Amino acid sequence: MSYSRFGVQNTVTRALMAAVFIAAALTFQTQKSHAEETMRAAVLKFGTVSWLMDVIKHHKLDKKENLNLELVTLIGPQAAQVALLSGDADTSVTDWFWVLYQRSLGANFTFVPYSVALGSLIVPADSPIKTIADLKGKRIGVAGSPIDKSWLLLRAYSKKTGSGDLAESAKLIFAAPPLLNEQLRAGRVDAVLNNWNLTASLEAEGYRRIASVAELMKEFDIPTPLPLLGFVVSEKFAVTKPKVLQGFANAMQNAQKLLLTSDAEWDRIRPLTQAGSDAEFKVLRERYREGLLHTWSERDRRAAGRLFDLMAETGGEQLTGKGVKFDPGIFWNGLVF
Repeated sequence: MSYSRFGVQNTVTRALMAAVFIAAALTFQTQKSHAEETMRAAVLKFGTVSWLMDVIKHHKLDKKENLNLELVTLIGPQAAQVALLSGDADTSVTDWFWVLYQRSLGANFTFVPYSVALGSLIVPADSPIKTIADLKGKRIGVAGSPIDKSWLLLRAYSKKTGSGDLAESAKLIFAAPPLLNEQLRAGRVDAVLNNWNLTASLEAEGYRRIASVAELMKEFDIPTPLPLLGFVVSEKFAVTKPKVLQGFANAMQNAQKLLLTSDAEWDRIRPLTQAGSDAEFKVLRERYREGLLHTWSERDRRAAGRLFDLMAETGGEQLTGKGVKFDPGIFWNGLVF
């Protein structure tokens, strides 16, 4: 049997084309596989979580976990919750009270602990207020609403230590967190209970911290500060994409290790912090590091149940929702250290 030169060339050409087609198909499948491992995180544009996300993306810590972390930038916490509920995001940061409430409505979410950073009680440097017992009759500015978790814990602490309920004995002003600092600077309030990142500027100016919310927990047999904030994902996501969630948790922890140990990394992200001075920047860095989660075990889960009961007793159904009970199953079991 004889073959023409042109016939051989056609055969080789067809083989090469087939090889190219197979390679292209394999590339497409690989890209598709990578696309399935994308995780969308709803992040506030100017929030402290964006600092962590920037570290993850800058150092490609997500890529090292075979994960493509896609950031969905939003302007408010409610928008982040809506994105999570609507499926426009796979995760966002909120507290586990929200998770419990959503579960009571039939929306199953899982909580991945993230931070123990909460509020702080701040007074002017020359204030006669030295302890929480001195708040009776004083004007207190509180971030958010009467069911703010930091405020409820402060109330519970005051009652337990014999100083009565501050909701009855103090003059309260509830306001948006950014407004409270100005109220204190202007002398319109005697103390503020505000978010940790907002009180940093006050501390840098010489204002005095009476107590952090984490310190108040110790009065209630919670020796290790508990995380109220965490990354929330649907239970379906946690079950169907466990490797993706584990990769995200690993990237998060590796980023936190950098922020704990590297001042150079803080210098890099300094523009994101919007610190107005070197002093404020240093306080922000210190307080952020204080708020990093160093332990999360079965003991901490049990303590979370005690904290829920304490909060529910103080805040009632206005906080928890009607009939909502604590469920330790809300915490993702892939994070233990």
